[in-house]
Amino acid sequence: MVVKRPTPVPVALATVDRGTVEATVSNTRAGEIEACQRAKLSTIAGGRIEYLGVKEGDKVVAGQVLMRLWNADQTAQIEVAQRQLETIQRRVDEVCAIAANARSEATRQRALHQRGFVSASAEEKARTDATAREAACRTSQADVAAARAQLDAARANTERTVLTAPFAGTVAKIVGELGEYSTPSPPGVATPPAIDLIDDSCLYVKAPMDEVDAPRIHAGQTVRITLDALPGQVFAGHVRRVAPYVFAVEKQARTVDVEVDFDRPEDARGLLVGYSADAEVILDTRADVLRIPTAALRSTGDVLRYDATTGTLEAQPVKTGIANWAQTEITDGLSEGERIVTSLERDGIVAGARVTPDGDAPR
Repeated sequence: MVVKRPTPVPVALATVDRGTVEATVSNTRAGEIEACQRAKLSTIAGGRIEYLGVKEGDKVVAGQVLMRLWNADQTAQIEVAQRQLETIQRRVDEVCAIAANARSEATRQRALHQRGFVSASAEEKARTDATAREAACRTSQADVAAARAQLDAARANTERTVLTAPFAGTVAKIVGELGEYSTPSPPGVATPPAIDLIDDSCLYVKAPMDEVDAPRIHAGQTVRITLDALPGQVFAGHVRRVAPYVFAVEKQARTVDVEVDFDRPEDARGLLVGYSADAEVILDTRADVLRIPTAALRSTGDVLRYDATTGTLEAQPVKTGIANWAQTEITDGLSEGERIVTSLERDGIVAGARVTPDGDAPR
């Protein structure tokens, strides 16, 4: 009886080497590109759209009128208030001029009384008349202030129907057409905004991190940013802010939002708000350390080392340092140049198995 030796199992091997290892954490769900300023604008009052000065995609400057509702009635109220103010101001000029003359007459009567040319009653009458007319002047001046306040109120009421840009940016979306009725969004009612305005000159990444990783993340840490829309391109960034609360969504992991700024803001120009983005936060970096592929580590805390002399595998316990999804630092158990198995998912890959490196396997 002839006993055949078992056929060696093909394995993928990696060589233990020295290099840099980084400890990193990444977002659990896709993050996205956000604008530093974004406003979903609606007029305070509702009404028919009379003027629509922009189109989607237009660039606007701060203070530019974007939309105006029909407000002829309110404009007329402003005109009325303006005319009332002008009338009261002319009345003030008249009343206060009379008061000034009355004060001059009272002064003259006092001088004549002191010289004995007029009676005390005449001097007192002139003084009383001057005092009364000065009071009328002050009342008229108060009426001017009230009329001016009414004019300001009329103008403010008109501004409820006008939508202006609070900052320079790009019009992302417009809800409504010329002649249609625009309805403001009251509290608690999800009414679409009339205009969505984005300041795309300043962009950042907001990425949800697992709550377990959040305590290790802080402002200033280095971040690598990647975008699905630009495969192969990596942007340098740093953590700007870590949210002070945990965001919980039913049937999803509890996460903490981390905001990341681009180190070179000019690199972000042209990116679209809403692009999906991933942020890899670098927690620690160690250079010139012994390292292995993270895929070579087994859950039992060891690796399968390849013995070239016998062509077999043996379990080798190791002590690890910092790690990421690609590389793990080895502090004890292996030496530089040794070869270990990375294809642990293949059948028959166990300690003691006879194997052959992939490159040496028969075709």
